[in-house]
Amino acid sequence: MYQNNQADLGNFGKENRPRLALTVGDPAGIGPEVILKALAEPEISKKYDLTVVSNRDLLAEIYEKLNLTENLAALANPDRFSVIDVPLNEEIKSQIISGKGNAASGAASFAYMEYAIAQTLAGKFDGIVTGPIAKSAWKAAGYNYPGQTELLAEKSGVKRFGMLFVARSPHTNWTLRALLATTHIPLCQVADTLTPQLLTEKLDLLVECLKQDFGIEKGRIAIAGLNPHSGEQGQLGREEEDWLIPWLEQERQNRPQLQLDGPIPPDTMWVKPGQAWYGNSQIQNPADAYLALYHDQGLIPVKLMAFDRAVNTSIGLPFVRTSPDHGTAFDIAGKGIADATSMKAAIHLAAELVSQRLAAIKL
Repeated sequence: MYQNNQADLGNFGKENRPRLALTVGDPAGIGPEVILKALAEPEISKKYDLTVVSNRDLLAEIYEKLNLTENLAALANPDRFSVIDVPLNEEIKSQIISGKGNAASGAASFAYMEYAIAQTLAGKFDGIVTGPIAKSAWKAAGYNYPGQTELLAEKSGVKRFGMLFVARSPHTNWTLRALLATTHIPLCQVADTLTPQLLTEKLDLLVECLKQDFGIEKGRIAIAGLNPHSGEQGQLGREEEDWLIPWLEQERQNRPQLQLDGPIPPDTMWVKPGQAWYGNSQIQNPADAYLALYHDQGLIPVKLMAFDRAVNTSIGLPFVRTSPDHGTAFDIAGKGIADATSMKAAIHLAAELVSQRLAAIKL
């Protein structure tokens, strides 16, 4: 049986606060550590209704081991916050070793995700904040998903979904939003995967998200080209001339309330957001969101600007889901040196998005 530890929860469970499930991700990675560090922050632990989804004994063991490391930042004691105990058989638990992702750690992280999704769909939580998982560990455990986003979509029964990366600049307070049109596929498949229909679907999702989650109804969206210099009139690739430019012109006609810029050459699209992020006084009217056509086209600049504070947000789901924009970092797991900034940002953003949706329902 799954058990919910309710001992000494303080402010947890009070009305009108976002109810969030926090999965620890791969227990052999840094997910448990960054969650324990995030929950040690009073502005997080006292502000939101948070429940950690993990194996309770394993989480307690990680907490005790981390407490033995030197120069450790504050950790929250698992006895002092809400934990839903996801049982693991002893054979699996015995094979989970800090810093070494394997089939056992993959099976554990998958079980945490399954439970969190089921409970959220049942109305127990308003959203999920997911710790990082290792796709290779999931595959070793027999679960063939490109990532957590695809599992979330499948379990939620949705076909339209996307990966939006959100970060707030510590320099200017400007918010960067970048959506990927394609995600975890080989680069050689990108051109064939991109179609006018796919981009319309992603643009629909982005427009809906800006309105529902950020209150932006008449936004400005910048859309990248695919080829260098956006094809340079067909000299460096035909996709822009053959279908991307005609598609964009049609979308401008269909969405007169929006400003759709593009297709912008990929090497220059990120100049304005970079200036807005770092506080260049010359920048004028950065876009409300940026649509990148493939994984690295969007995530190299996002991580360059906001590696320690970007948040992966799944859009198109019936609930809020966020995740820190970093991996399991097995190489530093168990050493007490993992940076929890992105996890804290993921929790704050999830709470903001839930509050925005709840406020819209009440109107």
